[in-house]
Amino acid sequence: MEIGVGLLGGGTVGGELAKRLLEDHAAILAKSGIDLRLRGVAVRELDKPRLFPSRYIVDRPEVLVLMPQVDLVVELMGGVDPARELVLSALDLGKPVITANKELLSLHGPELFARAADKGVSLLFEAAVGGGIPLIRPLSESLAGEKIERVTGIVNGTTNYILTAMDSDGMAYHEALASAQRLGYAEADPTADVSGGDAAAKAAILAGLAFGQWVNITRVYREGITELSTVDMKFAHQLGYGVKLLAVADASSQGPAVRVHPALVPTGHPLALIRGANNGVFLEGPSIGELLFLGPGAGGRPTATAVLGDVILASREFLAGTKVAPRVRFGNGAVRDFSEVETQWYLRLEVRDAPGVLAQIASVFGAHQVSIKSVWQEGRGDGATLLLITHHAREDRHRAAGRDLEKLEVVRQVAATIRVIGASP
Repeated sequence: MEIGVGLLGGGTVGGELAKRLLEDHAAILAKSGIDLRLRGVAVRELDKPRLFPSRYIVDRPEVLVLMPQVDLVVELMGGVDPARELVLSALDLGKPVITANKELLSLHGPELFARAADKGVSLLFEAAVGGGIPLIRPLSESLAGEKIERVTGIVNGTTNYILTAMDSDGMAYHEALASAQRLGYAEADPTADVSGGDAAAKAAILAGLAFGQWVNITRVYREGITELSTVDMKFAHQLGYGVKLLAVADASSQGPAVRVHPALVPTGHPLALIRGANNGVFLEGPSIGELLFLGPGAGGRPTATAVLGDVILASREFLAGTKVAPRVRFGNGAVRDFSEVETQWYLRLEVRDAPGVLAQIASVFGAHQVSIKSVWQEGRGDGATLLLITHHAREDRHRAAGRDLEKLEVVRQVAATIRVIGASP
């Protein structure tokens, strides 16, 4: 029996998927037993060059959703509107949906999953996080019985490429960004990536799967990489760390805490070794210990592979003719504010040449119940730089100490504050 596929979006990932469905049809049929037939691809720009024949192009996505010959809908448009209404329409028609839309899921996940459960059809999203890395299914199925304690990951290939270029090649941020854009790793408008927004959406999804409680993206704390300097890359190396943009989700009795921010990672940690546009997600639990999922986190071909795997799985379930039970269930509960989480900070302070500088700085930290773990000095006189790493203390106490340091006459500038993750080198 044939399965008609309606594809919403013919860009980088959608184009690769359409090409695979057409060129690898016989191989997919031989391997899976599923006769996948591409019925059409909805695109915004009709005249743009594509990886598939123009006869498949449709200019109205709702036409594909409603088409009787389309059994299954793949949403690769991105954004919230009109993607949300199109996905809901497909589910209401009893058509399985595969999506890679992390923004849509992080904002409207509970609504979409409830609709899919009510209609008894699949809503699969393996490609929404980690590109070509098999991650969603292991978390939602293989590890469903594990009490995940923490998820730590590099989930944005663009920013990891930029940080790798700054670290390995000494590029300034703007140079590294331009290089990423030339290579196709970064969009012309890279805001979603470099601001941490893309990673925050993925962190929300991972937290929901790991802890069984859906976390709306609005509850994810985020910082991007635009303020990072090669100076701090150099100092981090001297101290035994690398700098990464991390998505972190912690379980606690007060609810999960989820955040995205740059962090110093010990050079021996597996995440510190992930270079270029690759992604890696580190899971911790009492029974599994530590698991690392590593691979290409972006790009049309790897991501299309993940989407195609979902298409084949959803097709099998559709052909079985029975209602599909939800693979994951999400409860309600509190989300812990990041300000309450214990963190560890690296600070770079530009200070004046004056007696008692360190004593004054230590006094500020002490007033906010933050203790200093280690101090290094670079240079002398008014060009002196102090590098500090604190012990763990509440995030809000660190922030308050940082604000008060800026008021000290002996501190010319709080030049950098970066959190520290993992055991000390």
